[in-house]
Amino acid sequence: MAKRKDKEEVLNYIRVLEKLDTLPQKGEITETAIKNIQKMLTANAIEDPQDCGAYRSERNKYVVVGNRLTGEISFRPPANKELPELMQDYVQWLNSDKVRKLDPVVMAGIAHYEFVRIHPFVDGNGRTARVIAALILRIRGSDTKQFFCLDDYYDVDRNEYYNALRTVNPHNRDMTHWLEYFVEGVAVSIDSVRERVARLSVERVRTKKKGQIALTKRQMRIVEAINKNGKISISDMSGMFKISRQAALKEIGKMVEMEIVKREGQARASYYIIPDYAIGYKALERLSLRAHSLRSVQAPRSNLSN
Repeated sequence: MAKRKDKEEVLNYIRVLEKLDTLPQKGEITETAIKNIQKMLTANAIEDPQDCGAYRSERNKYVVVGNRLTGEISFRPPANKELPELMQDYVQWLNSDKVRKLDPVVMAGIAHYEFVRIHPFVDGNGRTARVIAALILRIRGSDTKQFFCLDDYYDVDRNEYYNALRTVNPHNRDMTHWLEYFVEGVAVSIDSVRERVARLSVERVRTKKKGQIALTKRQMRIVEAINKNGKISISDMSGMFKISRQAALKEIGKMVEMEIVKREGQARASYYIIPDYAIGYKALERLSLRAHSLRSVQAPRSNLSN
């Protein structure tokens, strides 16, 4: 039963990520969207189906967070009757102009913590929080929905994840340590994804041309260089292969004719990209650089609640 539930949770998570673009309404995250996220995440993987897409209410037992084996309670969320007001405040905060001025990675980290703290559902709160974080990054311009999965990092050491959540000071809302942990997770996840995308891109080129045109070793090195750096220039190729600019132009010209790469820019400032890959790579590159630059962050205070 447990293995079946785990399998359903993974499949549900994948389905939700595939529908990420359909969840916000006019660029905003609503309570309806949040309920739909939890409903999709817990479908066929929750004890009481009535708890899918519904906040915990007076009919539910009070929910606490703790160790099932030892019985130790690590967190007591707000009372059921407080949830309507808390969630209304949370959504207003998410969509406020003030919050949108924050760095998107920092915003996602704060939103993640605040949602887990409110704990509005009987089950699926952590997964819903991570989808909300991914959705924020998506709305703010990170084209990562097909690859980016925060769970890959946070599931490695669940104790460390919960310990990081508990470091937030309940009195002054200092989230510095939690955000450092969260940002580290984004950085590590994105770096892993970039490597995965690079491998997929190389395989896509090979599959596309299978049975038609065989790529030379030099051409495959060009593809791999673009995967690594996002683009390649004539000067890059001249230095890489110790050849003249004319020879580099001739080599890349063949790849343009084969529709493997596309030229962008003008004259000597021009460079070459892989069309199907470039947009996603650039978004990942931007998000990776941002996350790495934020690894030592002094967190802004959240004023969602006392």
